[in-house]
Amino acid sequence: MSTMKRWHKLGQLYVPRGTHPKLRSHAANPLPVHLNDDVYRIFFSGRDEQNRSSVGAVDVDIERRVIVAEHEAPFLEHGPAGSFYEAGISIGNCYSVGGQRYMLFMGWQNPPDGHWRGDIGRIRVTPALELELDTATPLMAADGVDPISLSYPWVERGENGGFLMWYGSTMNWDAGNGEMLHVLKSAVSEDGHIWQRRGVSVPYQIGLAQAFSRPTVIREGNGYQMWFSYRSGLGESYRIGYAMSDNGYDWELRLQEAGIDVSTSGWDSGMIEYPFVFAHRGRWHMLYNGNGFGKTGFGLAVHD
Repeated sequence: MSTMKRWHKLGQLYVPRGTHPKLRSHAANPLPVHLNDDVYRIFFSGRDEQNRSSVGAVDVDIERRVIVAEHEAPFLEHGPAGSFYEAGISIGNCYSVGGQRYMLFMGWQNPPDGHWRGDIGRIRVTPALELELDTATPLMAADGVDPISLSYPWVERGENGGFLMWYGSTMNWDAGNGEMLHVLKSAVSEDGHIWQRRGVSVPYQIGLAQAFSRPTVIREGNGYQMWFSYRSGLGESYRIGYAMSDNGYDWELRLQEAGIDVSTSGWDSGMIEYPFVFAHRGRWHMLYNGNGFGKTGFGLAVHD
């Protein structure tokens, strides 16, 4: 079930112009929703001057690789002071329950007397593709299993009904080499609303892959494939990694088979991260960010 193929980069798709005060910079965590034909509304997390992220969007024809419409105003802003998403919204993916489409996100907090941290929240996506906060409390918050910080959820419908989730969890802020240990765990739900956490899902290794973020999962045939961003802990910036699984719970790390790396120069030469893999016209596409955690916008790659 290994990929053993390369992603072919097609270049930058979009860099925000920064005309709205809540979307001054960045287009991180691109999330495509199909509109019609070859056009997708690609939601992203943009930032204001205080680095608080809100959800913006741009409509893109991904075959012609042209901007069809740029939405100047955010679709959903970060929360008020004291909310679990007061410091920002980092979006994951969408899934539907009973005809209602939801978008998951990491809600950031940045307390003045502590370390930044996150919980997992949920947004309702209306039929007109407007975004509304589902509830003012997290869908999944820190608890005894995940006591420090949660991040970047991804949900897929299970093969035999129900739902699978993969999400990030901080085990400690410093694993002994100055880098956090932030791993990918799994959770299950029968109804898409109440989740049972199952623990570490993707293996990690200190000094090789120990700071994970933004998993993107494709179920194909008899198994699952996952791309994600990760840091080794040895000082490198984000890279995109790969893992595979037969059942969606137990994964095998195959970093060398990601099929994509930084470029020798340009907008994604120092960092690549926050992938989103989806199928269009029978071909796999990957949206991803480059240098500066999305400051240089997002680009597109297709699978050979």
